Amino acid sequence: MKYKLIALDVDGTLLNDDHHLSDENKAAIAEVTRQGGQIVLCTGRSPQNSIPFMEEMGLSGYVLGHNGAVTVSVKDRKVLHQYGMDARGLDPYIAYCREHDIHFDVNTAFDMYVDNVENLTKEANFMYEHFRIMPASLPAWEDFREPIVKFTVFTQSDILDEAQREWSTWGEQYNILRSGEFFVDFMHPEASKGNALKNLAAELGIPQEQVLSIGNYYNDISMLTYAGLGVAMDNSPLEVKAAADAVTGTNNDNGVRDALVKYCLSS
Repeated sequence: MKYKLIALDVDGTLLNDDHHLSDENKAAIAEVTRQGGQIVLCTGRSPQNSIPFMEEMGLSGYVLGHNGAVTVSVKDRKVLHQYGMDARGLDPYIAYCREHDIHFDVNTAFDMYVDNVENLTKEANFMYEHFRIMPASLPAWEDFREPIVKFTVFTQSDILDEAQREWSTWGEQYNILRSGEFFVDFMHPEASKGNALKNLAAELGIPQEQVLSIGNYYNDISMLTYAGLGVAMDNSPLEVKAAADAVTGTNNDNGVRDALVKYCLSS
């Protein structure tokens, strides 16, 4: 098989719009694995709510979570690498969010914290239930025992657009990425899906030209451009398609299955 390491984004790529993993995608992944390819999930999600998809597919290996800020072994949930952020530098962004009534959460490798878990809005509660994760209330910075790897804000897209415009004038202390229509993620400046994939490929001794990645959003561009072959979903924005080498079907039409059949399973 030409591609030995295959990195898949989760939401909008591997899963359909109902956040369901199709039998067609699952079967293609099983065949790629049987033929010696290694599948990794490379996602904005936490390892906590992406590892279950690896287990559903019967895969061990690795999850590159929080947009590449954390690399975790599926089997023992051991953190192999993480990019810790300067948490105190987040204070002005948190103040902005509080002032503008924008929801935010703070993430370590496996845990998530919000301003006040008792006062979550209906929308935020629905989102966390949907993503199968339960946050705790945010402690003081000095009480954290684990590195903070991601800060996420969640609100309506037009409010997010305005916030991003404002934050772009504040300097470049973080890698600030739009990871969905309603989400912006802040991470360590070196944390990205592309860097995480590059580091894992080096660790596994797999050359860049034998890496394939499939994704659908702006936070996927770094891994699409790093991989020997980067494939964008047809439901991707134009800029993401432009960064890719090829385009497959949509996430609702088993685009992952089609790409794996075409690039990994065809002789």
